[in-house]
Amino acid sequence: MGGSVIADAARLMPNRVIGLIGIDTLENIEYPMTRKELDQMIAPLEKDFRTGSRQFADKMISSRTDPMIRDWILSDISAAPPAVALSAMNEMMSQYITGESAKIFDEVRIPVIAVNGDLWPINYEANRRHMLSFDAIVLKEADHFLMIDCPEKFNKALEQAINMILQNKVK
Repeated sequence: MGGSVIADAARLMPNRVIGLIGIDTLENIEYPMTRKELDQMIAPLEKDFRTGSRQFADKMISSRTDPMIRDWILSDISAAPPAVALSAMNEMMSQYITGESAKIFDEVRIPVIAVNGDLWPINYEANRRHMLSFDAIVLKEADHFLMIDCPEKFNKALEQAINMILQNKVK
């Protein structure tokens, strides 16, 4: 959920942020979603948050991930306060329904880089329609929890993203 959080922070502090680096987010800020699709996505979590959240998050973890790390991630997510987690997820995903996920970047006119795993494709064209500039560093065989699953590759990519922002080398 960090992509929408950093974009909103940049909108609230326009003179203090020189660029955004999203971590496994911002794959497609124009992602088409309906209220019905969101309700269907959230329904299992509302019914039984512990089980539903584990099933939801399990799809974001690579089959190559160490089983102990997988269990730790799933345990941590399913231990979140359900009301807080559901509210945050509903708020974030609703931004795709309303178009706010894209519109915010029409206001936030700074470079954006995503450091993502290769689990989901990136729609560069859609992102660049709204962002001043957008680029991504995609880590092969990395999942949503890339900073946990492959920290060495992630740290190098994050350093590269920071340097790209500082040198203004974002496409």
